[in-house]
Amino acid sequence: MPSFVPTSADTLEDQRLYTRARLVEVECLDCLARVGVKKNSEHHTSIQWSAEALDHCQEFRRLAAGPEGRDVHTSCPRLRASIDAAVRTGAIAIGAEDGY
Repeated sequence: MPSFVPTSADTLEDQRLYTRARLVEVECLDCLARVGVKKNSEHHTSIQWSAEALDHCQEFRRLAAGPEGRDVHTSCPRLRASIDAAVRTGAIAIGAEDGY
């Protein structure tokens, strides 16, 4: 059971800004999974996966079927390439705005 459940409007807005502000939808050029992406810097990428996107990702499915399962910190190289392409075309801006 959670020890703290935010209820104030300010706290809920902070939570929204931290987790969802400036997310750009990116579709994997391979499996068509759609994720939310934000690039705070050249080296920092936030990716929000939905259950549906996880189900679409063939690379994650392949890794999960292995004897060790999928390490949750393992990324999908196909999605990384799709995000890089979106950055190159300007679909994803790099840099935080107002800390988000």
